Amino acid sequence: MTVLETERLILSRLSYGDCEFIYELVNEAAFKKYIGDKNVNSVEDAHSYLKNGPIGSYEQHGFGMFLVTAKDSSEALGICGLVKREQFPEPDLGFAFLRRFWDQGYALESSRAVLEYGVAQLALRRIIAIADPENSASVRLIEKLGFGYAGPVRMAGEARDIHMFALETT
Repeated sequence: MTVLETERLILSRLSYGDCEFIYELVNEAAFKKYIGDKNVNSVEDAHSYLKNGPIGSYEQHGFGMFLVTAKDSSEALGICGLVKREQFPEPDLGFAFLRRFWDQGYALESSRAVLEYGVAQLALRRIIAIADPENSASVRLIEKLGFGYAGPVRMAGEARDIHMFALETT
C-alpha cells in the first residue's frame, strides 16, 4: 500500500512479500554495525522481524518503517519511516538503504517526505532521531534535515551512548 510519493520514490507499507529484501538489508555490514544485529539469519526470520517490527507498528501506532522503491525501476532501495520506541515519548526517524544505493540522495528525499507526513498526517510536534556518533553520514543527514543535537542517550541493552537529535515541528 503506497503511503507517500516523491519525485523519484514510492514509500509503501512493508509486507511479508518483502522478506527477501529485508533479509538482505539487515544483514549488510553497515546495518549491523550502526543499527544492530537483528538476528535475521533466514528469510523465515525476516518474516518474524516484519511481524514484530514494521507490520506490528502499523497495527499498534498507525505508522512505522516504509519500503522505499524507485519509481523508474520499482527496485527496492531501502526503508525509511518513524519508529515508536518504549524508551522515548516521541517517535524517531529511521532510515537504512542497501549500500549500492548510498550517496544518491534517496535517504534525504525519503526522510523529508516522512517528516512532512509526520507533521501533516500524524500531527507530531516533536520527532527525534538517533545515530551512532561514528556514522558520520547519518549524523550529517539528520543535521541537514534540521534536527538539533539533544544529547547522548543509551539504548536499552547497549554498552555505550549514541547521539540523540530532536526536531520541533511547531
